[in-house]
Amino acid sequence: MRAQSSATTATTIAVSTLTADTAAPVDRRSGTLQAALGVTAFSLTFPATAWGLEGFGPWSLVAVRSVLAAVIAGGCLLVLRIPVPDRRNWAGLAVVAAGVVLGFPMLTTLALRTSTTAHAAVVVGLLPLTTALLSALRTGNRPSRTFWAAALAGAAAVVAFTVQQSGGALTSADLYLFAALLVCAAGYTEGGRLARVMPGWQVIGWALVLCLPLSVPAAAIALGHEPVRLTAHAVAGLLWVAAGSQFLGLVVWYRGMAAIGIPKASQLQLAQPLLTLVWSVLLLGEHLTVAAPLTAAAVLVCIAVTQRARG
Repeated sequence: MRAQSSATTATTIAVSTLTADTAAPVDRRSGTLQAALGVTAFSLTFPATAWGLEGFGPWSLVAVRSVLAAVIAGGCLLVLRIPVPDRRNWAGLAVVAAGVVLGFPMLTTLALRTSTTAHAAVVVGLLPLTTALLSALRTGNRPSRTFWAAALAGAAAVVAFTVQQSGGALTSADLYLFAALLVCAAGYTEGGRLARVMPGWQVIGWALVLCLPLSVPAAAIALGHEPVRLTAHAVAGLLWVAAGSQFLGLVVWYRGMAAIGIPKASQLQLAQPLLTLVWSVLLLGEHLTVAAPLTAAAVLVCIAVTQRARG
């Protein structure tokens, strides 16, 4: 099957990449780069989901992407003979699984049935601030006032831009989007904490494997009840959200967070809505306003300030 062959290829590539993860700890510059690569991968998630919805139902898309990503992750864990995590880490892995593997993909996919990618990007605009807040509560980290001022300014700029892009109208998808914001921030926070005691790729890898008892029967049931149309867009969208967004993107993201800290890494996501809008123009034919360059400049300034501010 085409998806299985692609999953096997992705596993092979991932294994060769992850072998380097056993080397020395990542320095801050490399950590920032890896977190930025994660953001770039995530910025393609909404357009890829829109493509996937052209051929799959929402429940089928979420369940199948989770299964494929778990096959890639499980293959890497088996080939590299990674031992099962300590019992004390399983509760945190369950939070990652519930928030990042199941909750966020499911809620945003349901929202994208009626919402544009521009409107859905409001969630991503608020995600860095929410992640930093949950991180402060969970880990006791207290960033500086300069950090918070820049973070709030960046979040405000992104929210204003994305709301303006969507015409300022609230839709029935907003409840899905705000719920997705909360569960994803919780998953990022817990995943970033675990990435300090185990390699980031193993955090998401074990979280994906943990979901298999749910995702496999869910995929079978969903595929039996929802129509499937295997177009080029649908297959490409599915493969990207499974391999790119669900696994490889999270590998570099968690690794970057472990190197530079959860609050600072989360602020790099301020650029994600703008990248998503660019992909939406290129891949989905949506129109971008002239406000984009001005907002991008404001966001980059805010990111620079948060990266220099001492927590």
